[in-house]
Amino acid sequence: MSTWDDEPGTAVSEQERSKCITMINALRRGTVPALGLSELAVGLEAEEGVIRQQLAYVAGGGGDLKFIRGDYGAGKTFLIARALELASDQGFVTAHVVISAETPLHRLRSLYQRICANMRLPTDGPALKTLVDTWLFGIEERVIAVRGTELPDEVLETETIRAIEGALAGVSAENSALAAAIRTYYQANNKAEYPLAQAALGWIAGEPNVGRAFRQKAGIKGDVDDTVALSFLRGLVLIICSAGYAGLAVAFDEVETTQGLVRAQREKGYGNLRQLVDGLDRGEMEHCYLLFTGTPAFFEGSRGIRSLPPLADRISLPASDGYRNPHQAQIVLVPFDAQKLEKVALRVADIYAAGCGLVDRERVSHRFIRGMIRSMTAKFGGRVDVIPRVFLREFVDVLDKCALYPEYDPATSYQESRLPEDLREEEQAFISMQF
Repeated sequence: MSTWDDEPGTAVSEQERSKCITMINALRRGTVPALGLSELAVGLEAEEGVIRQQLAYVAGGGGDLKFIRGDYGAGKTFLIARALELASDQGFVTAHVVISAETPLHRLRSLYQRICANMRLPTDGPALKTLVDTWLFGIEERVIAVRGTELPDEVLETETIRAIEGALAGVSAENSALAAAIRTYYQANNKAEYPLAQAALGWIAGEPNVGRAFRQKAGIKGDVDDTVALSFLRGLVLIICSAGYAGLAVAFDEVETTQGLVRAQREKGYGNLRQLVDGLDRGEMEHCYLLFTGTPAFFEGSRGIRSLPPLADRISLPASDGYRNPHQAQIVLVPFDAQKLEKVALRVADIYAAGCGLVDRERVSHRFIRGMIRSMTAKFGGRVDVIPRVFLREFVDVLDKCALYPEYDPATSYQESRLPEDLREEEQAFISMQF
């Protein structure tokens, strides 16, 4: 990729160009790009180093977690997206789950279902089906290696089912339904009964309203519920690792929304969180890496985790001496400043040049970028940390207009620009504060 001082026309591969275009398109929409985040990460070297170490430990059979703490605009969502990118690069299956009214912390079934729905492989494709198919194929291959290639189909099926049940014996000791569902999925595929196979896969993923016909065929009563969700998750991780992946990395974003629930739901949610922490510490969740984001109020407020002292004790920070330690249970993000935002803008200009065309370095100069940051910061009550999303979207808009119109002068035109109409509630709050 080119740099700010490179000669124009630096060649990039088509793959690199496509990645750059994808990143710029995401920034135009005001979202975190799904790839190439290393190019936008500024000042996160220590945090990334710790996350890499944790992922290596988890890939070796451990289980670990990290809480990402910061105010709005500190970059929590960016850091977990970067962490999942690092995990994917190291061979993990990943999932990004936003805690919300539809996926609350107090419903383990909903969390499990959302993990299954949002799972992504290091390569593209429907994750759950690919994982289960790869795992079953590997079992068949091992059976054939032992029994020989001339093994009749019915014997191969019987031996494979026996191996499935043996592999999931630990999970079946808690609940035998997962092995029964996978057995039904395997047999249905062998008989070309694809609707039944799809129903089995849906049931494994925790989808509601799976037909009675599947449950009768599999000999299963009920659905995946809160009491078995974690054992199903452990079974899923076993399948992931047996299919050749390093493990499962899950990011739970906006966990602070739990504070808004009624007391009973809030306490149950924090109880679930404690159960996950304890499961990792006891070695019950091997090959699992869990990330959680939260605001300072989530960690310190009366409706946050302090309302459950055993949980607070497990993830609290020692007294601060001014030196941040990302090895602690919490990574504390500091607010974004103007210098960091300028560095990001310069990198975005390079990405734009590599993907979308040359950038006029005279019209979009260092001086212009600094002035644009000052202008937008003033509109948001002087808070630089609130503006990165909006700033980068408008900055890409400036780059587009410079490419489209030779007469466009951003130094003049941008001063007359208005704030976008689709600001988030948190961003609007800081606009009001300046009056």
